[in-house]
Amino acid sequence: MTPAARVQAAIEILDRVIEAAKGQGAPADRIVADWAKANRYAGSKDRRAVRELVYDAIRHCGPVPESGRAAMLALAERDKSIAALFDGSQYGPAPIQPDEPVAKRGFAPVWLGKRLSASDVKGAEGMALMGRAPLDVRVNTLKADRAALDLPVAGEHLAAPNALRFEAGTPVDQWDAFREGRFEVQDHGSQLACLAAGVRPGETVIDLCAGAGGKTLALAAAMQNAGRLIASDTDKRRLSQLGPRAERGGAGLVEQRLLDPGREMEMLGDLAGAADCVLIDAPCSGVGTWRRKPEAKWRLTPDRLAQFAATQDALLALGAKLVKPGGRLVFVTCSLLDEEGPDRFAAFLQGHEGWRADMPELPLGTARGQGIRLSPFHHGTDGFFVARAHLPC
Repeated sequence: MTPAARVQAAIEILDRVIEAAKGQGAPADRIVADWAKANRYAGSKDRRAVRELVYDAIRHCGPVPESGRAAMLALAERDKSIAALFDGSQYGPAPIQPDEPVAKRGFAPVWLGKRLSASDVKGAEGMALMGRAPLDVRVNTLKADRAALDLPVAGEHLAAPNALRFEAGTPVDQWDAFREGRFEVQDHGSQLACLAAGVRPGETVIDLCAGAGGKTLALAAAMQNAGRLIASDTDKRRLSQLGPRAERGGAGLVEQRLLDPGREMEMLGDLAGAADCVLIDAPCSGVGTWRRKPEAKWRLTPDRLAQFAATQDALLALGAKLVKPGGRLVFVTCSLLDEEGPDRFAAFLQGHEGWRADMPELPLGTARGQGIRLSPFHHGTDGFFVARAHLPC
């Protein structure tokens, strides 16, 4: 492919990404992968270059662009070498016309930028959400030790006791140590959130929104495979991914429970008032993960944000029913919006008599409300809010 043809391919992919974002369709990475499968003539360098153009344009644009071409023109305003490729050549984009629509730059749509600013996420901190995330892994202490783990590339030791960092794109999933379950891919911030749970061997622990089980496996390692660890979720597809991961990692204590939305206690009733710790990694806007999924900023609406907040309130109320006196409730969202973090936790404490905030002691983080905020700008992690509540005996 010529450089101009790569730009045109990126424009066509961006058109699909924009349409999918408006209609809650496929994510950008799947759209890029589908393009690569349908265009086998494109070599590995071409595919990589096209992908980089697509994601650079997404990161560069704030509001949803009018078109893929408008998005690429915004990128061309910053990079004149891209502008020169709008040359009308075969398979390339048509020449730039005067007064042609150009997407607006920024890190978020206007309405969302205002919400983030109200949560003290603006300027350089906001732009950090559009950076590129490194690749972090958690050494699985059920099978390995960080100090002794021999890997093809030496990772950077991070603040979490079992965390290593590599450059984005490092093929860690092809290493023997990964296949043998000696480490799992997990963002540093996610590992720190698990530390806040403070789980110990012999406890009864519930990962209420386990998903594919990344945090479940971290909890299993911290519990040294001793006790009860219940991983529950309403998403059958995601929860089904946990079994093979747990087997690979040697996490033999994990129990899975598929929940029916709105009727969760039918599957959890036997655990009412029995858990030492309930971890709620609640569904949220995912603002804190924009470095990995930058087009997510175009999918969020005020109504969807309100729905996430309502879900978070419901999950906190549900989790509280499961904790025994003397136990703890850990609330986590991968968002930097106060309405999905400090505000939700404050509302929970206000509406649940007897519960007390218990500020987690983490090696990284900034106090936010009655919890801890982790951010790409200040801490080099995904964006998280982490809070813990204690139910006195």
